[in-house]
Amino acid sequence: MRVIDQPGALKRWRAGCTRPVHLVPTMGNLHSGHLRLVEQAAADDAEVVVSIFVNPTQFAPGEDFERYPRTPDADLDTLSGTGCDVVWMPAPETMYPLPEASRFGLRPPPALAGCLCGAHRPGHFDGVCNVVMRLFWQIRPDRAFFGEKDYQQFVILKKMAEDFSLPTVLEPVATVREPDGLALSSRNRYLDAAERPIAAGLHQALCELAERARKAGPGTFPVLERSAKTRLETMGFRPEYVEIRDSETLGPPTGRRDRAFAAAWLGRARLIDNVALRRQ
Repeated sequence: MRVIDQPGALKRWRAGCTRPVHLVPTMGNLHSGHLRLVEQAAADDAEVVVSIFVNPTQFAPGEDFERYPRTPDADLDTLSGTGCDVVWMPAPETMYPLPEASRFGLRPPPALAGCLCGAHRPGHFDGVCNVVMRLFWQIRPDRAFFGEKDYQQFVILKKMAEDFSLPTVLEPVATVREPDGLALSSRNRYLDAAERPIAAGLHQALCELAERARKAGPGTFPVLERSAKTRLETMGFRPEYVEIRDSETLGPPTGRRDRAFAAAWLGRARLIDNVALRRQ
């Protein structure tokens, strides 16, 4: 496994690749969910690149950029012996070489980025699109792998790739969970001992919402969403949203390909999750 932090070295490595290149973008603090992405990326005899970069442009003022867990040494130990061939660890000035006032940028459409998490984190998906586009240009991957926990992010990035005719194919990977259903996330470490058992309630509430919605039909969705939100509040969560939306457009539910989405605070941890209404 090779660690690269200079763009020239990355360019030379990429020029010498004879196999397909697969990318797993991360912000580090790696867990089993990330390793599942690496496993999927390595399945087709490809060169696997894992990027580690805590992207400042996707954090709004007052969010947890400064305290976001950074564990580079442990991350490299974790990746050693996996299917990872290259770790790309750029410095901020490598990822963003121009001062902010001179920087070019992307902005996803409000129809995609103005709902769900985007409604509560203005500008977040601008930062996500900009950093991923830069990673795609730097690495030029044939395929890139993203976890379904961040489902809205995946939809936005897939539409971005389509709109710009990017050659990279984006691949979704099912959410990796703890035995009680909690989606793996770097932010789970913000949970204290009392909050951790409660945290699984987010997934449980979404599964119950999806089951009821499957049986009842779209006309009942607003009532079911409010009921799920109330249930989360009784468990101790501070819900931001609980919504059923079309899984491809993120627009109103169609009754054919819908997903239930939720974000809720529990103590210092902001947890997100989603569940498909139709069993897959």
